[in-house]
Parts: sequence; C-alpha cells; structure tokens
Amino acid sequence: MQLQYLGHSGFKITTSTHTLLVDPFLTGNGKAPMDWQTAAKGTTHILLTHGHGDHVGDTAAIAAQTGATVVGMVELVTWLAKKHGVKKTEPANFGGTINLGQGHSVTLVPAWHSSAADDGTYLGNPAGLIITTPGKTIYHAGDTCAFGDMALIQELYHPHIGLIPIGDRYTMGAREAAFAAQKYFKFEKVIPIHYATFGQLAPTADEFVHHGKGLPIQVVNPGESITL
Repeated sequence: MQLQYLGHSGFKITTSTHTLLVDPFLTGNGKAPMDWQTAAKGTTHILLTHGHGDHVGDTAAIAAQTGATVVGMVELVTWLAKKHGVKKTEPANFGGTINLGQGHSVTLVPAWHSSAADDGTYLGNPAGLIITTPGKTIYHAGDTCAFGDMALIQELYHPHIGLIPIGDRYTMGAREAAFAAQKYFKFEKVIPIHYATFGQLAPTADEFVHHGKGLPIQVVNPGESITL
C-alpha cells in the first residue's frame, strides 16, 4: 500500500484494489505537488473530514472526472450533491462505518473544530477518519485539538498510522499534537499534517519533532510517497 502526501491535509492512498483521496485541496494550495487532474488518476473514493474549503478542495471536479464516491458527514455530502452535482455519495455520522468493499472501510470519529462553506452554510460536524485497509488502519485526525476521547479511538480502532495536524491557530500546535500522540495512541508511524501551507501555520515540523521525542515520527514532504 502506498501513502502519498498531497500537502496540507491531503493524501492519496493506493492499495491493490482501491485509490482513496483524502481532503483533496490542490487548487489554491501553494504546497500542492501536482494539479488535481494528476492527483485524481484512478480515484475510486474521496474521503472528507469536514467542509472548509482547504479540505473539500477539488472534490466536485475530481468526482465528476472519475466517478468516485464521496464519503463524509451527511450534511456535507448532501450539500455537495445539491450544490455541486456530485452524483455518488456515502453519507455518514460519528461511529458509522461505510464499507468500501474488499476489506476497505471508513468510520467517522469526532474532531473538535468547525465545518462550513465559504458563505457560512453549515456542513455538519467536523470528523476524523478511521481508514481501514487489508494492510493497515490509518487515523486521519482532520482538524482538531487534543481531547480525552482520543483514548477511545485508540481502544476501539487500534490505528497503526496517525496523520496528525500540527500547524497551530486552527488546530493543535506542535506541543499539543505531540502530547496527544504520546498519551492516547500506540502508532507505528506518526506523520504531521496541516502546517506550512500558508503564513498563519507553523512553517516546519521541527517543533513537533522536538516535542515528540520518542514518537515514531516520519516527516513526509508534499509529493512524497511511502510504503506501508
């Protein structure tokens, strides 16, 4: 299985049968390593954490080009269908698991943040994603602060890989993110996300690496792929 970082909070997860895009914010993302047309190749599903523009990104265009199914909070995917003509959606809510077939699934878990369109339209609660594949289970925390029920996420789902925001201001900063990863999880690998995209965010992952001594941190550059 290949995990490719698309910058900000975006990822492309490729297995033998599925290609999953998570939060595909490419257009307007100065750290994006490619355009959305390139990222979209082979996509079977688009998984969304919440409705902010830097996470929904190019979802509608990618779904139209590829026929991919969009998975996310019920209000968000319903809005995408009505407002942007997305044809195939899988609406969900906290605790609900969407079976994607052949050993792949997505479960929505809480995240402490907000979720709305640029015009203020409410798009449901923000979420983290438990992405289960035949090889590994990935926790994409979405945009969030640290919270005690992360312990329950570990106990229920036992994620191997953590994709954790560290950028501060809109999410956890480096110290809080390192604390959460150390206290609540038993990751095989922790990858920092949601930083360096624009000026209000932490410019590097250096502080996270400093506070996360002892954690299995792997800093992945935009465009880089790793094998899980």
